[in-house]
Amino acid sequence: MAEWGAMEKAASRTGMGMGWIRRIYDWVIEWSNHRHSQWALFFIAFAEASFFPVPPDVLLIAMAVGASRLSLRFALICTVGSILGGIVGYGIGNFFWGLTQNFFFTYVPGFTPEVFHRVSTVFEENAFWAVFTAGFTPIPYKVFTVAAGAAQISFFPFLLASICSRSLRFFLIGFLMKRFGPPFKVFIDKYFNLLAIVFTVLLIAGFMVLKGFFH
Repeated sequence: MAEWGAMEKAASRTGMGMGWIRRIYDWVIEWSNHRHSQWALFFIAFAEASFFPVPPDVLLIAMAVGASRLSLRFALICTVGSILGGIVGYGIGNFFWGLTQNFFFTYVPGFTPEVFHRVSTVFEENAFWAVFTAGFTPIPYKVFTVAAGAAQISFFPFLLASICSRSLRFFLIGFLMKRFGPPFKVFIDKYFNLLAIVFTVLLIAGFMVLKGFFH
């Protein structure tokens, strides 16, 4: 599933192993049958946007398997939670990075000083597309939300990119689950990362072509 490889590498670097992340992953899945599963989806999407290691997609898909007719509702909940969480991540980076960076570098999968530095450099080239790509693809979105605040990029492009990318990602999953039902879960689990990357590349290329055409 999305970001699993990044989490495995991060856990290996910190010497913590994958056991604790596997337990959190299983705990997330267990919420799919809980009567408060929708609240759980919101808070997991919210937390994942700044520090939580497991992406909300896993719970979104699990819930949609059990109630495909509500897939788009689940996608909306996931989207709102993630965007609000991204705003909090931006705030952490903007106001509290000096106090929290040791925590992120030590305990949050995907965060390393090297990755953080590279992300900050990417922001100098095009902040909107950097956030959009992270929000839609398997790239850890949390690294970009916090780094965006720490780099003090303009908040409006950050928010717009987050809204666009998170909405596209979660509503795409919701639509596919609603349209094709549980059998499509296997396809999403296997190919979503690749499809997300291809879609983003094509989208960026299209905008670049339009930009060149009108200039």
